[in-house]
Amino acid sequence: MHEIVQVQLRAAGEIKHFITSGMKLTTGDKVIVEADRGLEYGEVVSSNEEIKDVNSLPKPVRKVIRKANPWDEKQIEKNKNKTKDLIRVCMKKIEEHKLPMKLVDAEYSFDRSKIIFYFTSENRVDFRDLVKNLASIFRVRIELRQIGVRDEARMLGGHGPCGRSLCCMSFLKDFNPVTIKMAKTQNLPLNPTKISGLCGRLMCCLGYEYDHYKECSKNMPKVGRDVKTGQGEGKIIGVNPLNRTVTVDFGEGKIRDLKVCDIEGCGKEKGQDAKRSVKRGKKGQDEGRKTREDRK
Repeated sequence: MHEIVQVQLRAAGEIKHFITSGMKLTTGDKVIVEADRGLEYGEVVSSNEEIKDVNSLPKPVRKVIRKANPWDEKQIEKNKNKTKDLIRVCMKKIEEHKLPMKLVDAEYSFDRSKIIFYFTSENRVDFRDLVKNLASIFRVRIELRQIGVRDEARMLGGHGPCGRSLCCMSFLKDFNPVTIKMAKTQNLPLNPTKISGLCGRLMCCLGYEYDHYKECSKNMPKVGRDVKTGQGEGKIIGVNPLNRTVTVDFGEGKIRDLKVCDIEGCGKEKGQDAKRSVKRGKKGQDEGRKTREDRK
């Protein structure tokens, strides 16, 4: 058995698994960990967990060296203070080489054995001459890493339309696929300015409630369907999956919100679902009553 923990490397960087080496770590602890070359710093984002086979994890799992001490924190702060100088020099060299790339951020590794420059570009960029030039200036290993617009938003940070910090910066570990179908299922306006984030892509939060809306939309009549109700015939112009209601246009300006069970052809289906829910509820109550009696 191995005890592992998830660590977010650098600020808003990638999240990897590391072996704790017997240390008791909690969320928020600053740690020094093994890297591809040398040491790196990061923040613990999960509690300790045990795993039988380390090889089952997607990437080679390295070790946590130690918790960050005062000297380590001073070193981290020194590295951050050098960021502006790194960006200034690199941007100047990009202009000299006339490369079609946008520099996003730069940082030293913890032990200053490497400098990583993050950039975005619509196409692949041949930056070999730029790397040689930067290596001759800084005298360390240079790595240029092309990132996507979502990673750019995570690094730079900001606030979404809700007023809160960006999800990708605050708690999201991975970028899950987001499609326009998710917005349609939730009856959201398909205006790009309303459903797009700072990165220009569809907002990640569209996927948070998608499964619930998808489940509630089952057996719901479609918009545009002609229906018969107790109030006459009409056409469905809107649906509310959460409330199980539909908006029906009866013509001549008469619009009403009705329950799905009030529509001919849908009531039977709804009634069957209701009976199932009642049966599940009664079964749960009986099981709960038996459990309480056993405890007594």
